[in-house]
Amino acid sequence: MSDTNPQKHLYELLKDFSTAMLVSNDQSGSMHARPMAIADLKPDADAYFATSIQSPKVAEIQNYPEVLVSFQSPTQFASILGTATIVKDRALIEKLWSEEWRVWFPGGKDDPDLVLIKVDAREGEFWDNSGLHGLSYVFEGVKAVIKGEKLGNDKGGSHGKIRLVSG
Repeated sequence: MSDTNPQKHLYELLKDFSTAMLVSNDQSGSMHARPMAIADLKPDADAYFATSIQSPKVAEIQNYPEVLVSFQSPTQFASILGTATIVKDRALIEKLWSEEWRVWFPGGKDDPDLVLIKVDAREGEFWDNSGLHGLSYVFEGVKAVIKGEKLGNDKGGSHGKIRLVSG
């Protein structure tokens, strides 16, 4: 992964995830998180998820479109902050269709309840402790323990915070 381009690093990290936690605000303004299968992820970190038009999250997004998408593995962590919209584009739904979704949409890609959630990513943040980044993190942690010091947030691993759109 390239450390010289944080946006590319973020995409390289995210593209291997198949699920994420989508966090929206319910009608009372409380946050609500749920796991979602990723239907598509773009290099600019925009993401698509399939859902039912009947799902409460559709109303949440229509009332409060600001969402957070969180990704986590044992050594990689990321989040995307953005604006969600409900997409009813049948051609796009057909393009992104996965047979695995049939369990929720028995009518297949033509199921009238099937819509997409598009998250237009505005900011992204990642922590990557995999591979050489992870070795560096372990090394810095051992050094801190030997010295009796606290490991600083900037030591080891790889962290980046990226503004993904201008505005």
